Amino acid sequence: MYARRRRTYLAMMGLCIGLFVLAWGVVRLWSVPVAVGMCVVAMVIPPVAAMVANRRGPDDRWWDDPSGDPQSDEWWDELDGRKRPR
Repeated sequence: MYARRRRTYLAMMGLCIGLFVLAWGVVRLWSVPVAVGMCVVAMVIPPVAAMVANRRGPDDRWWDDPSGDPQSDEWWDELDGRKRPR
């Protein structure tokens, strides 16, 4: 899961950089408003990429971090069917 999210993030950020470079290196010669539009689209990509990269998937086990309360941790381990070393 992590590798797929990382590849998606890198692809989105590569697209963002590509849009900026293409907009101001090539497209601006023919149409400045289109180049500005491409930059606006590129501006939206980084926050979306961050949300995609930091989203928790169904396979991510974020709940098995210890809470600090030994009784609660023992109870959750029992529910998950795991034995904690003592």
